[in-house]
Amino acid sequence: MAMATWTPSSMPDLTGKRAVVTGANSGIGLPTALELARHGAHVIVAARNPVKGEEAVRQILREVPGAQVELGVLDLADLGSVRRFAAGVDALDLLVNNAGIGLVPRQQTKDGFELQFGTNHLGHFALTGLLLPRLAERPGARVVTVSSDAHAAGRIDFDDLGLERGYGRMSAYARSKLANLLFALELQRRADRAGVDLKSTAVHPGTVATNFMRVGPLQPLVRLLLKSPATGAVPSLYAATSPDVRGGEYWGPGAKPMRASATARSEELAARLWEVSAELTGVHFEQLAAR
Repeated sequence: MAMATWTPSSMPDLTGKRAVVTGANSGIGLPTALELARHGAHVIVAARNPVKGEEAVRQILREVPGAQVELGVLDLADLGSVRRFAAGVDALDLLVNNAGIGLVPRQQTKDGFELQFGTNHLGHFALTGLLLPRLAERPGARVVTVSSDAHAAGRIDFDDLGLERGYGRMSAYARSKLANLLFALELQRRADRAGVDLKSTAVHPGTVATNFMRVGPLQPLVRLLLKSPATGAVPSLYAATSPDVRGGEYWGPGAKPMRASATARSEELAARLWEVSAELTGVHFEQLAAR
């Protein structure tokens, strides 16, 4: 099937598959979880706010009566919460690292990391590593990490991960999205070296009308020009389910392939980020030790 014509209706039957979607209570996470459930997957809606998470579960059940869907409370800005969530997942075929924050004032996570880097990258890095034993047990398991074309403007200074020398909302966001893409590509390299049957991909959803796209009095007008969350979810769903997807790829709007920036393709930078992230989070991906 031509990629240009791919829609969620093209998804295969996912009966028997188990999926986790982070940030599944809103934005592109909700239609991602909805379509996975519609096609038979057992979906864990991972949400920071349990009230909003339960409403997302109810909405999915209204649209797909009998869907296998449940709530999991997960705060990616708290490594303790990440560990508790991961401990409750007993089988997993698909992890969609979707949740994210953007363009916020300078803040820190519970563990003292700059908030956008800590939530968007370190939280997902830790979650993926903690869930890897479950993923490695399931043939053909996949990890999809939501990045952005904003990654091309990102820069990582390992001597200033707290951005003490200067904080910009957009530059911090771009850095976190660069880290997402570096991680997704490095995860595939390490899985390949270790002989682990895993596909790791990254996606760019396009500019989507989500909750963090707040633009003051012009918001109603601007939102008319943005993609709907359902449209923004297409790259994630394609990467998560299409038999044509290979590990290490980067998919964009319309389920079309994209090329990561030269910085994002740097194996040296990716390896350093991996080691620093493992040290900061205490999560070391033992299953990926080269055999």
